[in-house]
Amino acid sequence: MENKYLPKAIRLGDQSAHEQHHLFWSRRNFLRTLGLTSGGSMLMGNQTVQAMNMANALFEAQSDRKLVIIRQKGGNDGLNMVIPDFDYSTYKGKRPTIAIAQSNTWKLNDKFSMPNSTIALKNSWDSGKMKVINSVGYPNQNLSHFRSSDIWDSASDSNVEDDSGWLGRMLDNCFPDFAVNPPAYPPAIQIGNAGSILFNNETDTRLAFSVANADLLFQVATKGELYDTQDVPECLFGEQLSFIRTIANQTFKYAEIIQEAYNQSDSNSDYGGFNQLAQSLSLVARLIRGGLPTQVYMVTIDGHDTHAQQNQRHPALMRDLANSVKGFFEDLAQDGKDSEVLCCTTSEFGRRIEQNASGGTDHGAAAPVILFGEGLNGNAVLGKDPDLINTDQADNLIYGTDFRSIYATLLEYWLCLSPILVDQLLGQNFSRLDELGIQCAPTTHNKEVFIEGFSHEPRYSSYGDVLIYVELPSITDVQIDLYSLDGKSLSTLFHDHQIMGIQAISLDEIRRRLSPGIYVYRIRAYGYAWSKKIRII
Repeated sequence: MENKYLPKAIRLGDQSAHEQHHLFWSRRNFLRTLGLTSGGSMLMGNQTVQAMNMANALFEAQSDRKLVIIRQKGGNDGLNMVIPDFDYSTYKGKRPTIAIAQSNTWKLNDKFSMPNSTIALKNSWDSGKMKVINSVGYPNQNLSHFRSSDIWDSASDSNVEDDSGWLGRMLDNCFPDFAVNPPAYPPAIQIGNAGSILFNNETDTRLAFSVANADLLFQVATKGELYDTQDVPECLFGEQLSFIRTIANQTFKYAEIIQEAYNQSDSNSDYGGFNQLAQSLSLVARLIRGGLPTQVYMVTIDGHDTHAQQNQRHPALMRDLANSVKGFFEDLAQDGKDSEVLCCTTSEFGRRIEQNASGGTDHGAAAPVILFGEGLNGNAVLGKDPDLINTDQADNLIYGTDFRSIYATLLEYWLCLSPILVDQLLGQNFSRLDELGIQCAPTTHNKEVFIEGFSHEPRYSSYGDVLIYVELPSITDVQIDLYSLDGKSLSTLFHDHQIMGIQAISLDEIRRRLSPGIYVYRIRAYGYAWSKKIRII
């Protein structure tokens, strides 16, 4: 099937077009970082910073469990990460110069090995804290970095464009009153990969404290601010620069609690050298050890788009991954936090089976996912063995495990969400991977704000009126209040006892008294509260 999201010149192998495609999406990522093409970072762009001064969110995590997503950006070559010893002759034949020599590997089992560049992971494997899932992918693989990344982030079908992320939707449920009543700590922290929609909710607000790289998070953690307002020239330009930096610092209202958590711990582990992933995971370890309640993190290791000279690039990436993960869990173990954390690698796709003429590999399909953590309760290589002979029409590996089954398993068995809610967040039911060995301990079950049959959404008429539709599964008292984005209460739109069914509340009367713009309504029912943004025109 032709990939409609990948420009034709790129599909036909035009390298210059491939580079232009990267430049276009790099600009998109830059704009997203500034909050110009999406909801922006936490409370930037779509929300004003004054809302941060309001009370904490209704939801408070009752679980100490953390999920850390390690994004292998660029499309990781899974066949050179988890080597198919069971069909090594075919593997070597298709990769005559880039295949990993068997003398340069360590064994996972009788069928698979990993390159010695990942030897730092051997202790995790031997101690039962590592599992590999082979042949992970999705139907109708899209070979564009950016479209495939969005598919992995949104957990949507390949023919569906969704700008919300699976973790963004989860956090939206955990913090249903977020727009009016944000929490005192960041629901998620994202380092790198600015174009990711992983933490975006359905109204395009990013529910993560996001920084472009670990250096910026280090600046926030050590100084409590993003920019230095004192180190500026003594002139009019310096005064203006200081003012701009002060305003920018004010948008990062989570800096204080991040700095506090950072200062509560230290980092003495050996991460195997200074690299982007080591720096990111070292910071995450300090925040977790320092007591930051944030449950979900994403870190990035870039450089996996190995079209050329793969032998010079990929082993270093594997070494950085292995050493960083080893150092991370050793760091956490100093305070006994290692048992609370699960890591999962992701990448937008694997690489082709055959090497190309440049000593690299081109965009492929299925690839392994690796999980790390004590909660896995043993080591294993799971999933469908990669078949190097029976391939798809593009001669790529055929997937055996839908990546959304991994998500569903993590949500239900690790973060302890109800199966009904998990299916709702992912849009359909995906099989759970019981063989992962993850178990939800009842004592760490999250407090969910999910009522089956209850829903609410704004709808807009062609003549500008706004209606809030509320579906009630049973009789309850309903109150709907309207707020400005800075948290100021404007009006009570509705307050009455309601029977089950669908109610439509009009904002027409108050709309005439409001200036055009974005507002927030807050609905209270069944002892809980939810909020969403609405647009007045």
